[in-house]
Amino acid sequence: MINLTPSSIPDDKTLRDILSNAKTIAVVGHSDKPFRTSYQIAQFLRSVGYRVYPVNPAVVEIDGQSSYPTLKDLPEAIDLVNVFRRSEYLNEVVEEAILTNAKTIWAQLGVRDRQAAQNAIDAGLNIVMDTCIKVEYLRLKINSSS
Repeated sequence: MINLTPSSIPDDKTLRDILSNAKTIAVVGHSDKPFRTSYQIAQFLRSVGYRVYPVNPAVVEIDGQSSYPTLKDLPEAIDLVNVFRRSEYLNEVVEEAILTNAKTIWAQLGVRDRQAAQNAIDAGLNIVMDTCIKVEYLRLKINSSS
């Protein structure tokens, strides 16, 4: 398990390990609107081979796929939780991720909360904050054979 301090910026090896080892990703705050960043990032993640589950209590279905109200409603274990919620909701997502045995919390650009990060670390989860998963995936040249 890779543990990060709340103030640390993950190094490339850590990010590569996280992205290469994840198979299932829950996108918390996944929009059903194609112009929204969460929709576009989720589509990208699907296109490169991840199994992606939308988590949004306000949406029933996205492109024919069920959307789930919470992480605990997902049909299988999740490796990575990609968060598209405002920073003040990050700790709530971390708490849910802990209860569902997720391995990594990845908070998108602009999403950060030091206490949420500490709670994730204390529970043994990896945490990446204020970082775009697509940008890092492309920058690190991750692929299915990594």
